[in-house]
Amino acid sequence: MKHFECNNALSIYHKFKILKKILLIPAYSNVYNVEENMSNPVRLCLQNVTYHCYSRCIEKRNMLSPEHVKDLAADAINMALEKYDFQVVHIEFVENHFHLLIRTTANGQTISRIMQYIKARITEKYNRVHDRTGTLWNERFSCKIVEQQDDPENYFLRLLWYIAYNPVRKRVVRDPRESNFGTIRAYLEKDFTPKVKITIHEYFNSLGNTFEERVKYLLEYEVLYRDKYT
Repeated sequence: MKHFECNNALSIYHKFKILKKILLIPAYSNVYNVEENMSNPVRLCLQNVTYHCYSRCIEKRNMLSPEHVKDLAADAINMALEKYDFQVVHIEFVENHFHLLIRTTANGQTISRIMQYIKARITEKYNRVHDRTGTLWNERFSCKIVEQQDDPENYFLRLLWYIAYNPVRKRVVRDPRESNFGTIRAYLEKDFTPKVKITIHEYFNSLGNTFEERVKYLLEYEVLYRDKYT
């Protein structure tokens, strides 16, 4: 078993065993970290799962709105990919927050370490360019584990479009395909090259035998958001 990065590891481990029974959390054999402190809820750090992570700018300001800031953020994520073993499945930046779908790996870092690094690098780059100090973020990042939802595959396919339609909902673009930094096109166009390396998720790959079949199936989910936000 990998070492725990949190204090009082043994105590936290026993608390997790109790929580797992109470909350009916699946008994993953690849659990290797449980984050806990007095002011924040428990965060489970699991291997080989998909996290939907999202984080807001301080005071919900539109600090991610300029294109050059999104470029800085993309660079920070690429730095994290070079440093740690994990996969980026999907990205979208909006004016005052961002969404990341991250797949952790068997021998990689925890989701907390990955996100801490990404947010710290974005802050460093932003502060250097704008000659400022202090945090860029309103609070610690939030996350959900896709595989722990009632219907993970259906949840994931809906989530791809929910994330992609964020800038449409905010009236930044009219179509999610127009987003310069979003990565929905990686799931729609075989030769699309995003600004951050994207690993296509297994749930998408299971939709059909060919890329065209998978895209056709995925497009059926788009109507849920297209009619609502356009």
